[in-house]
Amino acid sequence: MLSWSRMIGMDSPVQLLPASRSSLGIGGGGRSCKMRRRKVNDTTMLRKQQKFSGLFGRDSSVWSSFSVRSGDSSVASSSETKPNEDNEGRKVLDAQTLVKRLWKVAAPYWFSDDKVQARLRLAAVFALTLGTTGISVGFNFLGRDFYNALANKDQEQFSKQLLYYLGAFAGGIPVFVLRDYAKDTLSLRWRSWMTSYYLDRYLKNRIFYKIQSQSIIDNPDQRIVDDLSSFTGIALAFSLTLFNATVDLISFSNILYGIYPPLFLVLLVYSLGGTAISVFLGKGLVNLNFLQEKKEADFRYGLVRIRENAESIAFYGGEENETQLLMQRFRSAFDNLSKLLISSRNLEFFTNGYRYLIQILPAAVVAPMYFSGKIEFGVINQSVSAFNHILGDFSLIVYQFQAISAFSAVIDRLGEFDNLLDSNETEIDGEVVEQISRENADTVNPVCPNGSLPYEGSSRLLLSIKHLTLLTPSKATLIRDLSFEVCEKEHLLISGPSGSGKTSLLRAVAGLWSYGTGTVTFYDEPSKVNLTGNSPLGYTKQEGKDEQRVFFLPQRPYMVLGPLRQQLLYPCWNEHSPTTSDTDNPAGTNGSLSFLTPTEDVSGDKTKPTTDDLTQVLENVRLGYILSRFNLDSLQEWSSVLSIGEQQRLAFARLLLAKPKLVLLDESTSALDEANEAHLYRLLDESGITYISIGHRRSLFEHHRNVVYILPLETSSTHLNWSFEPLNKDSTPSPSSY
Repeated sequence: MLSWSRMIGMDSPVQLLPASRSSLGIGGGGRSCKMRRRKVNDTTMLRKQQKFSGLFGRDSSVWSSFSVRSGDSSVASSSETKPNEDNEGRKVLDAQTLVKRLWKVAAPYWFSDDKVQARLRLAAVFALTLGTTGISVGFNFLGRDFYNALANKDQEQFSKQLLYYLGAFAGGIPVFVLRDYAKDTLSLRWRSWMTSYYLDRYLKNRIFYKIQSQSIIDNPDQRIVDDLSSFTGIALAFSLTLFNATVDLISFSNILYGIYPPLFLVLLVYSLGGTAISVFLGKGLVNLNFLQEKKEADFRYGLVRIRENAESIAFYGGEENETQLLMQRFRSAFDNLSKLLISSRNLEFFTNGYRYLIQILPAAVVAPMYFSGKIEFGVINQSVSAFNHILGDFSLIVYQFQAISAFSAVIDRLGEFDNLLDSNETEIDGEVVEQISRENADTVNPVCPNGSLPYEGSSRLLLSIKHLTLLTPSKATLIRDLSFEVCEKEHLLISGPSGSGKTSLLRAVAGLWSYGTGTVTFYDEPSKVNLTGNSPLGYTKQEGKDEQRVFFLPQRPYMVLGPLRQQLLYPCWNEHSPTTSDTDNPAGTNGSLSFLTPTEDVSGDKTKPTTDDLTQVLENVRLGYILSRFNLDSLQEWSSVLSIGEQQRLAFARLLLAKPKLVLLDESTSALDEANEAHLYRLLDESGITYISIGHRRSLFEHHRNVVYILPLETSSTHLNWSFEPLNKDSTPSPSSY
């Protein structure tokens, strides 16, 4: 008979025991309302498994069985920690710090522009949860009368109670279904807002570049995709569970205390003792879960690097080396997972015994009263149900310790990421390193003071560099006290031996190199200067819109995810602006998610090129032939389909469409023959674009008016390691410069 009571869910808290399993091919069993954790530290998805057994019990589906699974292999970690920072001896956060991080990560959404919808939906979820608790209490009394009729062999009363049960099922099912639906849609809405919030901060002020270049934290992509998804789902489930536990304690404590007060005392001792033992046995799980996330993400990152560099590895014949490196990372994940499984095993020895003992404990305590005739048989069933409900409330830590430890690791990772995004400047060892000043200013000097004659009518100053000293991260000097100015159409060539700091100079101009001192000033027409703030890349604001005035073309161009049309429009225009009608969002599912719709047009006041414009610019850079292979809307892996030379010409096509005032070229024609190189430089000059190039070919001299020679700086030298000279067709590099 007790098995029948469990079938209708009156003692469903027994099923709250979590069973931890990890990845590497190890899966977990599927009980209702437990966390089955398959730790693949790359892409995790939360999947709710609803079963009929927990539907009308102690609101067990509030916990919603979270399963952390492996995801799409296309999502990979984009960065790793420094080799000497393996986090093996990582300090576990204390409870106070963990709570502070939880509040810091969770709070912004509930005070955001979406707070009204968020709070209304949360109130609805809590109201429905309260309703499900009331239904559970009702079933507790129905179960008592049902089993009394069965024990008394009262067929009429039995049939009557059976009809009550069926009616309660029909009325209760919609409440439970709507509660779960409301909870899941709120979790999705919360995750959507947090994803937008974190992406905006991650891509702001080039923090993503600092994280990658300085290896500040590991795997930011995983934290945005996986950890945010886990956090919103589990945080909401935890909140509802705590709320439901409070209501349960009030509702069922009176029932249990009224049946037999000593049983209530047994419950308190049993639950508090079990909680203490669980905390002791599982104290290492938080750190092990954190490390497992990192180690498996690093393993996935190694696999993705092979996919991205397949041709180079094949040319080198480096398969054996790659295998060794991958297996080394896999072994690291395997060793940590072995420790995690041992800790989980030790905890499960206790929690399984704790779980199964409560199936007979309440019946054993009240059985003497039944044998003496003081209570009816149905009261035994009622006491078991009430005992399990209250014990589930008191034993959340016992039942969900592995879930809590995994959630703590998620809070730790997101809190660490959030703190980093909050900092407005990068610090290394507590010392601020961003000292290069970048400014925007009016064009105040009509004559270019470089000593060379500007082209007629083209004397407007574009760029000024004053007393710029570049340092390496280890504080070694690359370039000392560099000063020069660039006027419109006074194209500048930067040359010198490898390792002299040429690319670092372009990065400093572009705002990507922060080590050093000096001033970089961008000039524009007075009406277009942003007077309210500085821009790290020469951006200026006009009527509230950003206009990109400086472009940077690296040696290997960046190919975006999208069709050929988007390759040409990037980064000034989007292929199309997303609208709510573009998304698969049924009416009433999530409401208006305005925070998922971009509010600013990246194109500013620039007119978007037409299809004819795109076709013509491909012809201009001598890439018209690729339209015979692909159309503008073809979707390919362009970095693999196009050769490096074709990618470089495509980058010049972007440049010609964007028409910036100034462009920085870092050996951007290195894969082209001299004829194509000369053709592209002529196109830039005819378009009125001023360029600063890094290059070694003598053929570049005829396309530039001035040259900056940079030499490697000797440690003991106090002299300048650069020279600024005018160029002509007969110029040759100064021997003393090298």
